[in-house]
Amino acid sequence: MCSANASTPRRWDGTSVRFPRSRFLRVDADSPTRLARAAQSGRCPDCGNRVDWHPRTDGDGRPVGLHPQELPAAAVPAISRWHVSSGIAHPAHDGTPWCRIPHMALCPARNAPAALTPQLTTLRRHLALHTRRLINNGTLTTPAAPPSPERTEPCRPAHPIAHLLGVHYIASHSIGAIQCVAQTRQRRRCTRPVLDDQAPHGTWTLAPTTLINHRSRTVETMAVYDLTHLPYTEQMRWRHQHCPGHAASSAADIALTEWEPLDARLHHQHIHQRLPHGGRKQHHGG
Repeated sequence: MCSANASTPRRWDGTSVRFPRSRFLRVDADSPTRLARAAQSGRCPDCGNRVDWHPRTDGDGRPVGLHPQELPAAAVPAISRWHVSSGIAHPAHDGTPWCRIPHMALCPARNAPAALTPQLTTLRRHLALHTRRLINNGTLTTPAAPPSPERTEPCRPAHPIAHLLGVHYIASHSIGAIQCVAQTRQRRRCTRPVLDDQAPHGTWTLAPTTLINHRSRTVETMAVYDLTHLPYTEQMRWRHQHCPGHAASSAADIALTEWEPLDARLHHQHIHQRLPHGGRKQHHGG
């Protein structure tokens, strides 16, 4: 006889019901990246709208921010068509009726491209309304007006230049605001900064810079947060954008690192010729 209270649920025909076993995302040991997901969702710092960040096949390895929804290919100019395959973004059309478009072409905080189709114009207006709601609710703050050129305030670069592992990088936040990208046990991004009072700090110094082009010429010095005097493990911790607590942890990264190789031609507006706080040398984040 079969028990009336069977431990395994069964269907009407007597077959057992098998529930799929839940599996957690993991990172292979030989993976070139510690990211558990291919696409990283985020918010545009200028307009507050959602952006999906994907690794790309062109350029210098920097991720590209795409609008999260697919659009009809006929409504998108050919130069702005992208497609995503296996989590990798490709700057071309794959022949399907749908495609992706970079967020920069729709961002309401930037000047509109010269030629926008009516559908893209409507979508851009919709994003602008969402940005206005965020500003009215206090969720998004508009950037402050730049100081007058007459005032000589101490230099506090919002996108500082750091020198580590023999390479100059530019950061997307100030040195003290660079956040750890490791995943916590609650499956959230670690909120601790990379700069820590208990760990050795870098040194603000003035270093010469050279524009790399067909006619190399030396330009003014630039303020650099120098980390090359730190041990190799500390420089790798900064490069991986980890706090001291996740320096030797096996936890996966939940976000992309925000370091970008410095290009004097592209980032010339972020090159500052004065040290933070007006000092000669500073041994802190600034």
